[in-house]
Amino acid sequence: MRRVMITGTMAVAALLAFTGTSLAVPPPPPNPSDSEISAGQADASAKAGQVGQLTDQLAAAESRLSQLQGDVELRMEQANKALVDLQSARDAAGQAEADAVAARKESDAAAAQIEVARANLDGFIAGSYQQGSTIGSISAYLSSTSPQDLLDRAQMLASVSGSQLNALQLMQQAQTDKANKDAAARQALQIAQQKQAAASQARHIADSAQADAVRAQQNQAAQATQLESGKNNVEQQLFAAQQRVAGLQGQRQRYQDWLGQKQREEEEAARQSALGAGGGDGPVAPVTGSAGSLVERVIARAMAQLGMPYAWGGGNAGGPTLGIRDGGVADYYGDYRKVGFDCSGLMMYAYGGIVSLPHYSGYQYTSGRQVPLSRMRRGDLLFWGSSDIHHVALYLGNGMMIEAPESGMVVRVTPVRYGDILPYATRLIG
Repeated sequence: MRRVMITGTMAVAALLAFTGTSLAVPPPPPNPSDSEISAGQADASAKAGQVGQLTDQLAAAESRLSQLQGDVELRMEQANKALVDLQSARDAAGQAEADAVAARKESDAAAAQIEVARANLDGFIAGSYQQGSTIGSISAYLSSTSPQDLLDRAQMLASVSGSQLNALQLMQQAQTDKANKDAAARQALQIAQQKQAAASQARHIADSAQADAVRAQQNQAAQATQLESGKNNVEQQLFAAQQRVAGLQGQRQRYQDWLGQKQREEEEAARQSALGAGGGDGPVAPVTGSAGSLVERVIARAMAQLGMPYAWGGGNAGGPTLGIRDGGVADYYGDYRKVGFDCSGLMMYAYGGIVSLPHYSGYQYTSGRQVPLSRMRRGDLLFWGSSDIHHVALYLGNGMMIEAPESGMVVRVTPVRYGDILPYATRLIG
């Protein structure tokens, strides 16, 4: 009887103790509805779509900007060519004008000489007429005093008149040549002036085209800047939406954890009560949860580390840890002095308590079931490195992922990068 009383007293004490523990469970945390979480996810998805569209538009604008830059450079060279052609045309016009002036001076001088020669010839003819020795006149011969005088006079008149006529002919020919040169010089000047006008027009067109190209480039640059600003703004909205979704999912996970804790404590209290009453050992209730809730718990744990510094070799299932030396880039950034995560360390923490992962992305790749990227879903691990795996990230859905990127950076949410990505994702849950 005494033993029975002692046993009963212990059972009551145990029951009271665990009842007290059960009563010590805090009030339930907020439990957002499925519709609230779905709305948040839809908002984040819409923002991600906007970011994608703006990224495409920005890429097109930058491509157009590059083309316009090449167009501006071409127009500038065309303007330089027009400037050189203009100067050449001006030089040619100047030379042609100088040649024309010289030709006119030579022509004027020749004309003056011809006028002098003509005046002398007129005087000679007049004098010959007055003296009776006009060229071709009979009196110039009849007035001779002797046959010899007649021959001498005829020879003299022939010599003088031939010389004067030959001089006149040469002067007239020189005048004709100078006139031709003057006409050629004027024509060259006219052609040079036409070339100068054409070169000036070409320079004007080139300058106008260059100005148009510069304005187009400036407008395109302004558009690219505006698109970049809009993209940054939507990215911030996307991040805020993702944070809201993560917060709601975190609240849901905390509520489920609270339910699990409350259930376990109630079951433990009942088990202890049964033991105190003399019953045998009962089964311990396992930790239960749907695959979806476990995935959300993983993502909530990862999202809670946003902004945490990257530290090579840092992080485990318990949280961020001090990084280690690598003898290279990580040491340069001082990772061994930072508390944080590297890429595989962040995955260890995200799946902590659910799946035990090694601290190496290559081994994490084979830690679960591999599925094609076309079938990847929220909570899968993504890997990079065609010849040797060097990076891992956690897929969030809607083309986004969370990662600890590299030394000098922090844990972040970013669009999935498909360059060098492995064709399979690793699924650890479900």
